[in-house]
Amino acid sequence: MIGLCFGLIVLAVAISVPLCAVLIALGHRLKTFDSAGVAGQVKDRSRRVPNTGGVAIFWAIVLPLAAALMVGNFQPDWLPSAAGANLPYLVQKSWMAVVLLCCLLVLHVMGLLDDRRPLPPLPKLVLMVAPALAAPLLTDTRLLTLLDPYVGGPWLSVLLTAVWFLAITNAMNFLDNMDGLSAGIAAIVSSCLLVLTIDKHQWLLAGCLSLVIGSCLGFLVFNAPRKGGAKLFMGDGGSLVIGFLLAFVTVRVTYYDPASAQSSKAHALLMPLVILAVPLYDLIVVTAVRIWNGKSPMVGDMNHASHRLVRRGLTRAGAVYLLWAMTLATGIAGLALARADGVAAALIGAAVLVLLGVLAAFEYAAPAPGAPAAAGATGEGERAT
Repeated sequence: MIGLCFGLIVLAVAISVPLCAVLIALGHRLKTFDSAGVAGQVKDRSRRVPNTGGVAIFWAIVLPLAAALMVGNFQPDWLPSAAGANLPYLVQKSWMAVVLLCCLLVLHVMGLLDDRRPLPPLPKLVLMVAPALAAPLLTDTRLLTLLDPYVGGPWLSVLLTAVWFLAITNAMNFLDNMDGLSAGIAAIVSSCLLVLTIDKHQWLLAGCLSLVIGSCLGFLVFNAPRKGGAKLFMGDGGSLVIGFLLAFVTVRVTYYDPASAQSSKAHALLMPLVILAVPLYDLIVVTAVRIWNGKSPMVGDMNHASHRLVRRGLTRAGAVYLLWAMTLATGIAGLALARADGVAAALIGAAVLVLLGVLAAFEYAAPAPGAPAAAGATGEGERAT
């Protein structure tokens, strides 16, 4: 099955790369460039770069999943043995997969509409709530199910899970503010989660993560930080899809089995927070700053971690690479939690907090943040979020 996961990564890259090339050509012909943004939104300079890369990411994930569901109902003889052996499990989980695909489709369509003509913040949030509630209600994908007996049913678990879905979906959307940032972090987070799902033999989740990795790597061919800037932007049509799928996987992969030597309470409670520490840090800090300044947390600006690092003197490419490296560090810490408990887990958590504290200290240290960005920086993403 490990070989099949690598095969799915290659398949997603093979779908994503040519689709991105087509979208670039169509984007310049149809002028699918960045929109003006909603009232009060602060944005960087506009670039004539199509922001429809999310289409390639979406289909590189959805097409293989949908095809696997269809093939699973027939189970032809020509399938590789590794795939054929796991098709019965996929068919057994087909309802969950269908709900997931429908949620991704809703967010993708909403994102595409928002990329063309920005939706007001409140209606956009309401539309995001529907998939966030559908996943726990229709597939029993829930956090902290152990609370059910103490609060009179699953309602609190459903609510907390929906909040988690909204947080991670928006966190990945917030990160889509510099070339390569959101896709690179998504690929790193997905790679760390892939190791965990393979270790736990959760092959459906492993397959989903493999597709996310491949779709992001294919997209990064045209979006990675480079001289001259990106040729294609992700847009909300891609970042919302990636965020929701990562939230879904972290809920499904996080469980505590007292009978298993491969499961720990620390892993069940802390792993998602640690692996996704960088996106969550950016989401929390940006939201707090906007509220402190009397602004809506849903209206974009240029106060993300990446922007603040640039104001500290890093190039934009340097800021992206630094946040990639920090995500890799927290991801490795999350992997370590799978075998840690007690004091060891506390030390891992403390190390991650120290790492984020160092980042915050660097971002907000003197001199004043109004200093100009370093010369030679690569360009920004499609709009501040």
